[in-house]
Amino acid sequence: MAVTTPQVISFARGVPAPECLAVDDLADCARTVVERDGRTVLSYGSGAGYTPLRSLIGEWFGVPPSRVVLTNGSLNGFVLLAQRLGRGQNAIVEHPTYDRAIKILLGAGATIAAVAVDDEGMVPHELENQLRQASTAAFIYTIPTFQNPTGQTMSAERREQIVAIAQQANVTLFEDDPYGLIRFEGESLPALFDLTGKESIYSSSFSKTVAPGLRVGWFILPEGLAAEITETATSTYITPVLLAQATVHEFITRGLFEPNLRRVNGLLKARRDAMLEALETHFSGASWSRPQGGYFIWLELPVGTVAKDVIERAEGVTAVPGTDFGGAPNTMRLAYSFVSPDEIETGVERLAAAV
Repeated sequence: MAVTTPQVISFARGVPAPECLAVDDLADCARTVVERDGRTVLSYGSGAGYTPLRSLIGEWFGVPPSRVVLTNGSLNGFVLLAQRLGRGQNAIVEHPTYDRAIKILLGAGATIAAVAVDDEGMVPHELENQLRQASTAAFIYTIPTFQNPTGQTMSAERREQIVAIAQQANVTLFEDDPYGLIRFEGESLPALFDLTGKESIYSSSFSKTVAPGLRVGWFILPEGLAAEITETATSTYITPVLLAQATVHEFITRGLFEPNLRRVNGLLKARRDAMLEALETHFSGASWSRPQGGYFIWLELPVGTVAKDVIERAEGVTAVPGTDFGGAPNTMRLAYSFVSPDEIETGVERLAAAV
């Protein structure tokens, strides 16, 4: 994916703008942690991660810390889970879905079965059809809130339906929720994790709410699976980055997390609004999602238009074609998180000129 330069405006990267990062506060937190606990956090530790942060997350979700596994970014944990659960199994995913999830599952030896998403999320009758056809399914992978790539959010009714279908089929739900707290408007919806009675797999990260470079992701897993993933993690990298995890813990316990989240959401909302306004101004004959949060807008060009060709023709701007996520040829994903509102206006105008 291209990086924004003075010449190229990038709608390709789902990363926070530099001003979203609380650099000074995080530097002070890291300094405090090293001075206070350096002999611990600069050495080897549990493969499950920094114990105080695991305990804190366990309190947030009402589970014992033994069910919480911290990983070097949630994608790292996804790899460990895919290798443990996916080999030789069917993994049911949304269509379209996160491109790296597809690559990880295929690389782990899983077979992918896709279920379409609409404005309310995963389509229930298609999920039922896939479960009938699949003799075994490792799990159902979903990003129910501000989905990557579409930006859509699964409705409350649809969440109940998907949970009921998964439970009836005795198949585990794997809920990926990195964007859930990046909400600009509307009411928060219950996590699938809560609707399953805390029996499903839940994953999230501090990449979008604190800083991606810290690489602190987490999973809430059934007890036995948590122990297995911890053992695999220990065998793979001995210990995760305890300094980063301790820095996040210090950031939270100082009371900095929620004010920072409000600040970040304000910065990102301005960018979301700028992109929606620019699309209204410059694109006719197209349609797009209108997310209440997250990082992405899904653009559908007129049927017959090839989004990849449009991106290649566009001068000084880039995006990701929807086909990278399993989408139709006339779709593309636009990330508004990294560029300024002024750049968004200019970049959307350049894209529209290439259609």
